[in-house]
Amino acid sequence: MAEQGKKVGILGGTFNPPHAGHLLIAEGVRDACGLDEIRFMPNAVPPHKAGTGDADAPQRLRMTELAIGTNPDFAIERIEIDAGGISYTSRTMDILKEKEPETEFYFIIGGDSVDHLGQWYDIDGLMKKVSFIGVGRPGSRGITQYPVRMVDVPQIDLSSTEIRRRLSEGRSVRYLLPDPVISFIRKEGLYGSGKTES
Repeated sequence: MAEQGKKVGILGGTFNPPHAGHLLIAEGVRDACGLDEIRFMPNAVPPHKAGTGDADAPQRLRMTELAIGTNPDFAIERIEIDAGGISYTSRTMDILKEKEPETEFYFIIGGDSVDHLGQWYDIDGLMKKVSFIGVGRPGSRGITQYPVRMVDVPQIDLSSTEIRRRLSEGRSVRYLLPDPVISFIRKEGLYGSGKTES
């Protein structure tokens, strides 16, 4: 059970795999907005990315746990993974607010998501349930008619798609991913990286 009045940032995503960019965003927002905790929330099957990649939900969850393991201000939110199926942020926030009525929730999104916020499911209802924090991303404008607090955090032009491509080509991903995540990917043979026993 969360403490009363706790400020919690939710960073949702596929985390396929979780990378240095995700960690930079989470820590930057936590610091800039004075949040008590950032929860990484892996999606089960996000509507716009269903069927992408070759890491299943338990593997993405485990990689995210490994990525955040050394930061006491980071935690995992399993709600969408445990529910399975397609995830809609509005429904997820209903459940979280019912479970933790005293917690102030903040939903963290990249500038590309800010640009398309009007297309989100039940966006008007969602705006009444959670405050949005936006972070700039290379190539996005970060402009919307909805109230979003834009936060300046260090930007790196990095995507999970690019990392999967590098892994499939046998190229280095050192410093792009936390070392425990790299070890897990190699052990599981994900993204065409080839399975290893080490």
